[in-house]
Amino acid sequence: MATTNLSVYDKATIPNAKNFRFGIVVSEWNPEITQNLKKGAIEALLDCGATKENIISWDVPGSFELVYGCKKMIQSQKVDAIIAIGNVIQGETKHFDFVCEGVTQGIVDLNVKHDVPVIFCVLTDNTKQQSLDRSGGKLGNKGTECAVAAIKMAALKNLNAKSESIGF
Repeated sequence: MATTNLSVYDKATIPNAKNFRFGIVVSEWNPEITQNLKKGAIEALLDCGATKENIISWDVPGSFELVYGCKKMIQSQKVDAIIAIGNVIQGETKHFDFVCEGVTQGIVDLNVKHDVPVIFCVLTDNTKQQSLDRSGGKLGNKGTECAVAAIKMAALKNLNAKSESIGF
């Protein structure tokens, strides 16, 4: 388990995002968590050169619906990468396991079937406090980390067929 803030990044090691278009699909469930993750993602994208006009954000009802939302975004928007943002907190039933497994496999499937990287930014914690700590609290913001991953994957997606380096 992480005990330090992992959301600090070195812009010199990240490709400039100014020419990339990003999608963000956000679960409406646990909005105090998911909106903070979205805020961290957008701030990092902008800090690394992305423009507001090149960031598209859609809301879906819950984390299970992230997969369909991402699929529709791939089909209808020209994006270089998508960040799927959600939050599932352990409860007293197996629902947690089914949702987490379904969303994880769904995002894996999207990455295999399509040429748009989908970044997994779904917090799957045991308690709400753990989620708060990872969405802008003492452990940083996973939204920030996922934005950095999205930029790096967008650069990889757009890499020429030649042996070209993307600088990370």
